Amino acid sequence: MQLFETERLVARQLSHQDVPVLTEILSDPEVMEYSVRGVCDEKATREFIDWCLECYSSHGIGPWALFEKESGDLIGFCGVGPEFVGEIEEINLGYRLARRFWRQGFATEAVKGVMQYAFEQKHCESVVVIIEPEHTASVRVTEKSGFRDYTVHNFHNRLVRLYRMTCEGWALHNKSL
Repeated sequence: MQLFETERLVARQLSHQDVPVLTEILSDPEVMEYSVRGVCDEKATREFIDWCLECYSSHGIGPWALFEKESGDLIGFCGVGPEFVGEIEEINLGYRLARRFWRQGFATEAVKGVMQYAFEQKHCESVVVIIEPEHTASVRVTEKSGFRDYTVHNFHNRLVRLYRMTCEGWALHNKSL
């Protein structure tokens, strides 16, 4: 079932049929360099998809499979899901793309599609992004997508930036475009 589409991407729920391709993507050390979970083998990828399926069921949101329209290829995932930051459950944006799709604007396009879906279809009050400051590519994508202010937190024993966008902030950001 398609959830949303952008100019070049289609998003749908992840499923176990995605395990082989997603394992290939998530087993790349460069793709997973800033992941708190590290490189994923097939078992870890299957567990990640199980968690996504649980998120869809319990929260109506989660990381979604991204397919390039032109080729039909699964290029990674992007979505929002529950994440504890300290003792507070936040709705956290996350994504991973296969390396061959880097530096082509796909991440920014996917994030904008997810944010629109999260705020306009799922009525999320706010979304956070948790990024290590050294992950400059993700910092750029986040800021290009309208996130501005951040606070510094300790997350899984790493110093990270926590950006936040409210539904109202998203509406104002889109009005100014």
